This record gives sequence, C-alpha cells and structure tokens, in this order.
Amino acid sequence: MYSIRTSPNVPSHTRDEYAYDQLLALLSDPEFVPHTKLPAEQTLAERFGVSRPMLRQALSRLRSEGRIYSRKGSGNYVNDGIAASQALAFSTLASIPDVKSFLEFRRSLEGECAASAAQASDRVAFARLRKAHQRLEQAIAAGEAGTEQDIAFHMAVAQATGNRFFAHTLAALSEQMNFGIRLVRDLAGRPLDVRRQEVVREHAHILAAIDAGDIDGARTAMRAHIDGGIARLFGQ
Repeated sequence: MYSIRTSPNVPSHTRDEYAYDQLLALLSDPEFVPHTKLPAEQTLAERFGVSRPMLRQALSRLRSEGRIYSRKGSGNYVNDGIAASQALAFSTLASIPDVKSFLEFRRSLEGECAASAAQASDRVAFARLRKAHQRLEQAIAAGEAGTEQDIAFHMAVAQATGNRFFAHTLAALSEQMNFGIRLVRDLAGRPLDVRRQEVVREHAHILAAIDAGDIDGARTAMRAHIDGGIARLFGQ
C-alpha cells in the first residue's frame, strides 16, 4: 500500500489537491479491489499530513466521480462502476511491444515532469521526494523488490512539479507502471544485485538534479533512468 507522507507545511492552496492525488494513487494499488474498505479518515489524514477537513473534501470529490462510495456508520469503499467519461484510464499492457511503447511514453512524460520539478524548487515537496528515495534505498537494502517505493518516488516527482495534471496522469498510470517495473526486473539479464544498485543510482541522479534546480539535468537524468529500464529489458 502507498504510504507517502507529507509535512503539515504543505501550502494550504495545494493540500486538497495533494490529498486527492494521494487517494487516487491509493485506489490504484492492487490491494484496493472493488468494495474494499478504505482506511479510517484519521489514519489517511495522518498518512498524508493534511487536516481531516481537507481529506474529507478530497473524499467527497472521489465520491462525486464515482470512484468510491460510503456506507453510513461504516466508512468509505472502493467503487466498481467508474464511467469512462469520469476517469482518466489506460488499457492494460498486453504485449512486450506494448511495454516498450509505454516506457518510451514515460520517457517523454516523466522527463518533462522531472524538469518541471527542478524548475518549481518546492523545498517542502523536495523533502517528500528525498524521503521517498530513502524508502526505496531501504527496501532495496533489505532485499525487497521495492516496486511500490519506486512508484512512490515517481509520484513524488510528479507532486514536486506543483502541476496536478502530472500527478493525476502518473496516478492513472500506476497499474501499468507496476507491471512494467516488475517485468523489467523479472526479465532483465543483469544479476539482480547489479540491477537494483543501478536503479538506486539512477534515482539518486534524478534527486540530485531536482535538488540543484538543474532543469536540463533533471530531464536528462529521468530519461536516462527510463532508458536504463528499456536497456535492461531489451538489451539495447
């Protein structure tokens, strides 16, 4: 499950969008199948570092979109009847060529995402990004796959842009990202430890460029990271 935390110092005009984006990412987690109950409001508010009124506003928005529904006295549940016109949705990856096309799409999208994050220079958002990277490092060091932490890092980059459409798009793509990351790691030819260290190093380069406000460097580092995934999978 996603466990991205933010600081109570998130600017008030972005907190409602932040809560909405994080809930959207949470709903994309495979654990939250239709009719699964969401964690309690207090738990979610603490996890995201927002007030309960802000969280309730985001929950209300999700209910209006048909993504969740509530049961009186029980809580909020994942819905299974989201109309295509109400949600940004992408089809599943059905083939290896699909995966390659998806990675190439991510290269363009997330390259600009990283550049925008570097330009925004949001120190609060950067603190969240650094924490996401630390969690990825810890997961890899513990011998875990780190897939959720990897996706959380990319979501944190999207959040650091200050542009909610980057974050919404990444959240909508989380299922495909999960599949693509797992496939790259399962089928790549290099030894597991080598691949994992490459991934950590590539993320560290992205983090450093965003921290330095290096727009071109952040774009290049993100593209190099995704190119690395393509090379690990296709041997290019």
